[in-house]
Amino acid sequence: MNYSLSARSPWFCILFSLVLIVLGFVTGCGGGSSTAPLPTYTIGGTVSGLSGTGLVLQYNGGNNLSIRANGTFTFATAITNGGSYNVTVLTQPTGPVQNCVVTNGSGTPSANVTTVQVTCTTITYTIGGTVTNLAGTGAGLELRNNGGDTLLVNANGPFTFATALAPGSAYSVTVFMQPSSPPQPCLLTNGTGTATANVTNVLVNCGHNEWTWVSGSNLANQKGTYGTLGMPAPGNVPGARNYAVSWTDPTGNFWLFGGVGYDSVGALGYLNDLWKYGAGQWTWMGGSNVVGQKGTYGTKGIPAQGNVPGARQFAGSWTDKSGNFWLFGGFGYDSAGTVGDLNDLWKYNAGQWTWVGGSDVVNQVGTYGTQGTPALGNIPGARDGCTTWTDAAGTLWLFGGSGFNDLWKYSAGQWTWVGGSNVASQKGTYGTQGMPAPGNGPGGRANAVNWIDAAGNFWLFGGRGFDSAGKNGELNDLWKYNAGQWTWVGGSNIANQNGNTNPPNTLPPPLQPGWIPGARAYAIAWTDPAGNFWMFGGFGYAAEDVFSGATILNDLWEYSGGQWTWMGGGTDLNGNPIGENWGTQGTASPSNYPGARSGAIAWIDASGNFWMFGGSGIDSTRTGGSLNDLWKYEP
Repeated sequence: MNYSLSARSPWFCILFSLVLIVLGFVTGCGGGSSTAPLPTYTIGGTVSGLSGTGLVLQYNGGNNLSIRANGTFTFATAITNGGSYNVTVLTQPTGPVQNCVVTNGSGTPSANVTTVQVTCTTITYTIGGTVTNLAGTGAGLELRNNGGDTLLVNANGPFTFATALAPGSAYSVTVFMQPSSPPQPCLLTNGTGTATANVTNVLVNCGHNEWTWVSGSNLANQKGTYGTLGMPAPGNVPGARNYAVSWTDPTGNFWLFGGVGYDSVGALGYLNDLWKYGAGQWTWMGGSNVVGQKGTYGTKGIPAQGNVPGARQFAGSWTDKSGNFWLFGGFGYDSAGTVGDLNDLWKYNAGQWTWVGGSDVVNQVGTYGTQGTPALGNIPGARDGCTTWTDAAGTLWLFGGSGFNDLWKYSAGQWTWVGGSNVASQKGTYGTQGMPAPGNGPGGRANAVNWIDAAGNFWLFGGRGFDSAGKNGELNDLWKYNAGQWTWVGGSNIANQNGNTNPPNTLPPPLQPGWIPGARAYAIAWTDPAGNFWMFGGFGYAAEDVFSGATILNDLWEYSGGQWTWMGGGTDLNGNPIGENWGTQGTASPSNYPGARSGAIAWIDASGNFWMFGGSGIDSTRTGGSLNDLWKYEP
């Protein structure tokens, strides 16, 4: 058989046909050609407003891209035709902190994407709050943030400083200038912090720090209206007086004993009447409604209805842990009707007086015993104008009076001479200011003011006594007693110093370092619920740039955080008090203010309001004399 594959051979034709068939089959199965690659598209856009550093973008959860400046951007990795994209901010910029927002950031491209927009804005937080109880418009209230951003406020309501702060910045809002029309000392709370959001809780309250003339007369030298013994009545009122003693009982009633003033018939002299004020009415509770009464001592240690201390002024007093009232000394009448300094110790409880200790005869010397050792025979000498306090354990303490600087405590029926000298008229040993020392001690003095702080430390300010050189005069030294040692905290060690305040008629911004009240005696004082010390009036020295001589005062001070704040009142260039205005009885007002006075009587109520009665001072007609007006002050 011939197998030749020549072109003319039949076998060639058959084989060629088979090849064509196979090639046709393969072609019919999709073979024979390759597919072209799909197109890809870049993703990009524009960044604007960027001023910080650290901005990182991404798309589809990856493909991170750091952005350092405004302008166009393009991710390095393109996306294949038909795929979707989603551009997001992975890291926001800082320095300054910014918030960048993506728009047109997602889709399915059919061409290169250039329309993604990233807009950055700097984050800042505004500082503001609310002003309440501002009395007048155009009143001059100026606030400051961080010592520079000043805002004038003329109305109640919300306020916001113009300058916003970066996140994490500190803010400190202060009252730079107090309102002057009418004068108001506005207090600020929530004024400091760190801005982590818009601050809206700074509160400036101008509605407190208002006086109310509650009752009594706005004219001097008024006689007392006693009514019926033990019966409250709206018309009852103690006669005008000064240098009495006071206390508050456990139910919140105010009590008043003695002083020098006017009795039921208008006679002037030493008093031994006992009064209670509660529910808006006075009650004559005991003693005589006539001046000049001697003491009825009874039997020592035995309470009796007929017992009563003799009329007196400048006594010392305490309230013990059980709410009993204690009275020591003063200047007045003994059991024989002789007038002089006293050292009798009395307790008032359940409506009866008990003569507890000391003598019923005036002008007795002290029995000091051994310093630091209690004894039944120990007793402070007769004196007036001592300073007293009760410690946390209920121990009664007594300092000075009548030029003494001796320190005593009374506990478990015995006196202990704790420190100071047993000889009067001692000069002060000041040491280094701010440094306690065993040898430090205030000079002898009388009619100072004092308070107890939250830690139980005893504080003493001013009075009339002896300075570091032994000179006798009004003082403005501030002392602290703790752990058996005295510390000279502030003020001068020289007598008769003027204070340091703003010019007259201008209330200061709070907490001005270096300010201090002028030297004085016969002021009144109280401690508010926050533990801050407050002081009003007295006789002494005003601001150094106002009036150089001693005068009667009506300035109001707060001591807090180691600094004095002048809160109201003052003296003009002629030594006359400024700002006094009785207003409408029973109505609080920013324009109300008591007249200048010394030797008033003070209480504090359960709400922290300060109450003041009488004193020797200036009435609403600027007539001098004894007063019987009752005032309430809301800090």
